[in-house]
Amino acid sequence: MRERAVPARVVAAERLAAEAGFEKSCIREVGMLLRTVAAAKPGGVVAESGTGSGVGTAWLHSGLGVGARLVTVERDQELARHAAGVFAGDSRVSVLTGDWRLLEPHAPFDVFFCDGGGKRDDPGRVVELLAPGGILVLDDFTPSAEWPPRFEGEVDELRLFYLTHPDLDATEVSTTPVSSAIVAARRQAPR
Repeated sequence: MRERAVPARVVAAERLAAEAGFEKSCIREVGMLLRTVAAAKPGGVVAESGTGSGVGTAWLHSGLGVGARLVTVERDQELARHAAGVFAGDSRVSVLTGDWRLLEPHAPFDVFFCDGGGKRDDPGRVVELLAPGGILVLDDFTPSAEWPPRFEGEVDELRLFYLTHPDLDATEVSTTPVSSAIVAARRQAPR
């Protein structure tokens, strides 16, 4: 069986993460999901909170259409600087340094990989930043076979918020045997 190629920018960003000792990069299984959702919006505005060294950004970039734009934000100035270097020369990509709310002027988003700020501290605003039909990806969940979903014996209120939000059609997908992601689409009109 032929193995899937890993984009060069992903490899470069993974190398930067290793050199910086940054251990919270996007896993490849989530990366392939990100490439797919970015490709589904070829002329869209794609956003990411929590750039890190740019691994998730590179996966999003690998699916980015010619007419699309990608904006990502990272709090750590050094990581943001290194990530920006991975995308030097591609005017479709902007790497911002600071709080996740720096993304707001670039909204609405056709794809939003919310991996950093916003996911936990302002989930309602995260949903509001999506364009109608926009796709939201949230990773780093632990699979739960129960409903409502549980984490460490308690109802996972954050996951429940996204999975039952009235403006979203959402599902949870396993990315590995021990991790999952929520993928949601913002409804065109409220029900």
